[in-house]
Amino acid sequence: MRLPIDNALPALLDALRARGRAVLQAPPGAGKTTRVPLAMLDAGLVQGRIVMLEPRRIAARTAAARMAETLGDDLGQTVGYRIRGEAKVSKATRIEVVTEGILTRMIQSDPELPGIGAVIFDEFHERSLNADLGLALCLEIAGALRDDLMLLTMSATLDAEPVGALMDAPVVTSEGRAFPVDTRWLDRPVAKGARFEAAMADLIVQALAETEGGVLAFLPGEGEIRRTEAALKGRLPAGVRLRPLFGALPFKDQRAAIRPEPEERKLVLATAIAETSLTIEDVRVVVDGGRARRARFDPGAGMSRLVTERVTRAEATQRAGRAGRVAPGVAYRLWTRGEDGALAAFPPAEVEAADLAPLALELAVWGATPEQLNFPTPPPEGAFAEARALLTMLGALDEGGLITPRGKRLATLPLHPRLAHMLTEVGPDAAPLAALLSERDPLRGAPADLSLRLEALRDPRRYAETRPHAMDWAGIERIRTEAKRLTKAAGPGIRPGLSPAEMAALAYPDRIGLRRKGDAARFQLSGGKGACMDDADPLAGARLIVVTDTDGNPREARIRQAIEIPLSAVRALFPDRIGWMDVCEWSRRDRRVIARQQERLGAIALDDRIWADAPPEALSRAMLDGVRLLGLSPGDRARRFMARVALARGGGFDLPDLSEPALMATLEGWLLPFLCGIATAEQWKRFDILTALEAQLDFAQRQALDASVPGSFTTPLGRKIPIDYSGDEPEIALRLQELFGQTTHPQVAGRPLKITLLSPAQRPVQVTMDLPGFWAGSYVDVRKDMRARYPRHPWPEDPTQADPTLRAKRRDRS
Repeated sequence: MRLPIDNALPALLDALRARGRAVLQAPPGAGKTTRVPLAMLDAGLVQGRIVMLEPRRIAARTAAARMAETLGDDLGQTVGYRIRGEAKVSKATRIEVVTEGILTRMIQSDPELPGIGAVIFDEFHERSLNADLGLALCLEIAGALRDDLMLLTMSATLDAEPVGALMDAPVVTSEGRAFPVDTRWLDRPVAKGARFEAAMADLIVQALAETEGGVLAFLPGEGEIRRTEAALKGRLPAGVRLRPLFGALPFKDQRAAIRPEPEERKLVLATAIAETSLTIEDVRVVVDGGRARRARFDPGAGMSRLVTERVTRAEATQRAGRAGRVAPGVAYRLWTRGEDGALAAFPPAEVEAADLAPLALELAVWGATPEQLNFPTPPPEGAFAEARALLTMLGALDEGGLITPRGKRLATLPLHPRLAHMLTEVGPDAAPLAALLSERDPLRGAPADLSLRLEALRDPRRYAETRPHAMDWAGIERIRTEAKRLTKAAGPGIRPGLSPAEMAALAYPDRIGLRRKGDAARFQLSGGKGACMDDADPLAGARLIVVTDTDGNPREARIRQAIEIPLSAVRALFPDRIGWMDVCEWSRRDRRVIARQQERLGAIALDDRIWADAPPEALSRAMLDGVRLLGLSPGDRARRFMARVALARGGGFDLPDLSEPALMATLEGWLLPFLCGIATAEQWKRFDILTALEAQLDFAQRQALDASVPGSFTTPLGRKIPIDYSGDEPEIALRLQELFGQTTHPQVAGRPLKITLLSPAQRPVQVTMDLPGFWAGSYVDVRKDMRARYPRHPWPEDPTQADPTLRAKRRDRS
């Protein structure tokens, strides 16, 4: 059968002959995965083997099997595959389909890649971390060691020009899909609050009723597949066979989902595993739920989490293309045409969101930094620095960032560096735990205790009989198989005989959790982050745990797997990382300075005692942190002083900046010497900062300030009234009777004072900036009102001739 890619093959082969490298852009279903390697082999372009990278194990197996079938060969002869823990290759193999980590190991083992003439990066649009690394390394090899090494990237929906520029290679494009696809959107958005799986089930039933042929429905994960399967129970027409398809499914069940069903109509509920590489031949209808699951890594927390997001336009295009593979098809989308415009164009490259520790380890083995290699997307600097910090903690890098012998050993193991470190430290005893932590949780709905998983691994049947939790039998078997393989690869180990909790602590030294005080099951992790657990979980009351899996929430991660560890074990494992520290710090929760002596491992205190004789300076410095949180809140006297200084500065006087922002920025310089004895929020609230502010000015500056912007006005009675400079005009407030006899308006530094005249009860009765005018004018009305209210106080007819007073009249004894 002729496929769309066949028309592009001559141009592709010409480009490879001329330049030795190319970028192929071909839509989903064009046939590039199985046609291109065979065409290269048939044209005699390659001396040696063709290695083709596939992002998924099922795709590698399936592509190899289909090419072998095309040649009429047995799998493992001309065409073979190699994936983790499994290989079908021989001396006769010319095309070897591998998963991406396999290529990295080949390169690190022998950078000249002897016997390999071409490397093909299939489905490069997925932008996996290993594919980006593999291409960067191959470009360096081709430039320095193997100018004859042929390189080809193939993609369905990639923006190909940037990759072509990176590779300095021509871009060859294969025209559209084999058959047209009719895309159908919802008339209105899915109602808020509606269950996703129920909406998907409704759309699938509609698609089955309106179309013919196999149906492929895209869902984000196994959980959604199982729930949609349950929602479809009893609703499928007769003759429809439902097949799930996801990565953790046993291979025989995956093959059953791919294989045609000649006698029945097939409905496949699949994850993104079916977007590319795999061709399900009898599918003519796609139902797209519009969601994708991606790994997001928080470098600050050192944790990854899976998030469910809207698909991108590129992913939706790939999915729809599955319907036009064998005949005209229909693609149903669980969103409206209007919502389609809001989708992002392409998914993010994995390097932008993934845990970069494996990448950092491979680059250290290679002896290069990211800047020295041609990455399609450079690794983010912050995340890469965190990855290197982890590798240094594990002993894989030295303090200078160079690879250590331990690091080289870790890189040879098919595990995350954390688990590889655990395996090399402990030896074969750690293999079951390493295999378990590498796979998804085989116990559904079980408590968090990691011991339960290890119990299920040791004796699955007994566990199933005695425990109520659902168990993934295929997952258990997969873990047990991987554990046997890791046992052989482990080596003798340095510290055999450790308990599972101790092993887990070696892998996750930054996730040793100490239970916080209080009723809720919240833990402080040694790496600095917090994590919580369901209060009803049996582990919730444990004092110390090792957290091996969380949901990755960057604010407070929820613990999914953990194991209790005794304090004595932590002390024995990390004697060089545990030490006593004097801690004097501001406590947000207690709103006070806390002075403790603590035995610490990272951010957790294994032992905690009161630091009775903490130095006053340490207490004051900790109080500064409290001030930074609480703010200055200066009193009236301090505010008036700050306003005077600001006014004088505006007039050209050389005085320090005492504005609140400037004071907050320089707390240590002016406030620290005055904080002795201040250690709580309440004490700070009562503290007057005026003395500390006044100390900022030397004698000459104080003299200049007092002369230019006096702090008080002296009344005729000799009393000093503070002047408020915070408004537009300097202002005082005093009793009206205290100004009797004052015939001119009071001034300060040549400016009239704004005077608030008060009643005997200290209530404002008049505001004036013209006292003589007040005496001559409105005083008459004020006098009438005040005489009636305050008859015992003097209210002379002519206040300019009266003596100032604050006294009331004497009582008439008669």
